[in-house]
Amino acid sequence: MASQDNTDVIERGTKDHNDEDKNEEKGGFFDKVKDFIHDIGEKIEGAIGFGKPTADVTAVHIPSINLQKAEIVVDVLVSNPNPIPIPLIDISYLIESDGRKLVSGLIPDAGTVHAHGSETVKIPVVLIYDDIKNTYADIKPGSIIPYRVKVDLIVDVPIIGRLTLPLEKKGEIPVPYKPDVDVERIHFEKFSFEETIATLHLKLENKNDFNLALNKLEFEIWLADVSIGNAELKESTKIDKNGITKMQIPISFRPKDFGSALWDMIRGRGTGYSLKGSIDVDTPFGSMKLPVSKEGGTTRLKKGEDDDV
Repeated sequence: MASQDNTDVIERGTKDHNDEDKNEEKGGFFDKVKDFIHDIGEKIEGAIGFGKPTADVTAVHIPSINLQKAEIVVDVLVSNPNPIPIPLIDISYLIESDGRKLVSGLIPDAGTVHAHGSETVKIPVVLIYDDIKNTYADIKPGSIIPYRVKVDLIVDVPIIGRLTLPLEKKGEIPVPYKPDVDVERIHFEKFSFEETIATLHLKLENKNDFNLALNKLEFEIWLADVSIGNAELKESTKIDKNGITKMQIPISFRPKDFGSALWDMIRGRGTGYSLKGSIDVDTPFGSMKLPVSKEGGTTRLKKGEDDDV
């Protein structure tokens, strides 16, 4: 009985040992197959000329910017060294400032890069300023904030497979603020009830942390709730960051249209005014059209012979 038990143990042990040998042989066989396939792939890749594509963020443009939003275009140059076209599977992007996300997105099926060619892929991004200011209270209108663009380009290369090409670029972008405008006084050159010729003395304050090159100013002005017409100034003027510039704009109007408010004007009392318009400016970040407005202002009226001080 004891002898039979020993026989069973020996046979079972021998069987287990044989199974392990078979598994090792099996594992070794699969490893050899994988190595063989890998070697063949490398030989085909070398013979046909397959290689990894390259990519670079070549530029970041701001084609349009105003008080509400900034439209940004990120240019990514992708080069394909392979003899066949490669598809761009996905493009994911992220724009952040000081580690805080401003906007992100995904562009699927972004196109194809031709064989032995290069393509510039344009990634359009829109920054909504209200969303940014509501999320990050320390980002103030008129400021300049740093940004970092991160792009992951996913391409599918034959034999090599899918690759992710990580890219990034840094820069600065403004959060624009509209300038303040005041009519300091209205200087009469010629006064009559039918037509009055005057000069508006305007003060324009730049509340941004960057310079403005003023190209055009146009507006409509109301005195005592009566529109006295539109005015336009096409004159290049530089307004320094957080600076003030003053300008004189000729205008003509008919005082008899003012009714009882005319007597306040004649007596030299302060006259209420409102102004609404826009300015076209050049900035370090591109051209902008910014609104200017003033509600409920009060200005002084001065005759031609009066001192302008």
